[in-house]
Amino acid sequence: MADRIRILVADDHPVVRDGLVAILSTQPDFQIVGEAADGEELIRQAASLLPDIILLDLEMPGKDGVEALQQVRSGNPEINAVVFTAYDTDERILGAVRAGVKGYLLKGAARDEIFNAIRVVHTGGSLLQPVVANRLLEHLRALTDERLSPLPGLTERETEVLRLMAQGKFNKEIAETLVISIRTVKFHVSSILRKLDAGNRTEAVRKAVEQGLLEL
Repeated sequence: MADRIRILVADDHPVVRDGLVAILSTQPDFQIVGEAADGEELIRQAASLLPDIILLDLEMPGKDGVEALQQVRSGNPEINAVVFTAYDTDERILGAVRAGVKGYLLKGAARDEIFNAIRVVHTGGSLLQPVVANRLLEHLRALTDERLSPLPGLTERETEVLRLMAQGKFNKEIAETLVISIRTVKFHVSSILRKLDAGNRTEAVRKAVEQGLLEL
């Protein structure tokens, strides 16, 4: 079939990888074009094979799934990915979504769920398992609640800027995240330094932590 979905399977466990290849091969619209056992191999194979979909685990030797996918998509952003993993932590889910993952399934998902996720993502959609979607929404709600609670002595916007400063973001990155100008970011940073009596950004973050205003 000329229009089959070309899939690269990436998992460091041979038994899991073999099982995925076997069940995916039962679908007439799927074509397994390659297999990868670690992040470096995934990057090489994706560059040479240019699959439509990468079905990948997140925990692999060397570069993990997210790091490898980021590198793959930096050169070939049209390649989509569906995560198939045992990890459902907020950090893992958010990292995968930021890397461009459109589908996220936990190991133990029924084969029909895997088939459906691959087809949905291939056609431009997104599919997160309900438990994954709920974890993501809960995290986003927590972030929203946090942003709506200004730190003592700081405005809501200054609080947002300070938290991004604590993440090591530069003015340009803060401006892009908050959709404001770099000039406005500089204004808020100056105000934060003045209010916290800090000589620089690092000292401002340190003082905020020491005063219990901010948690790292």
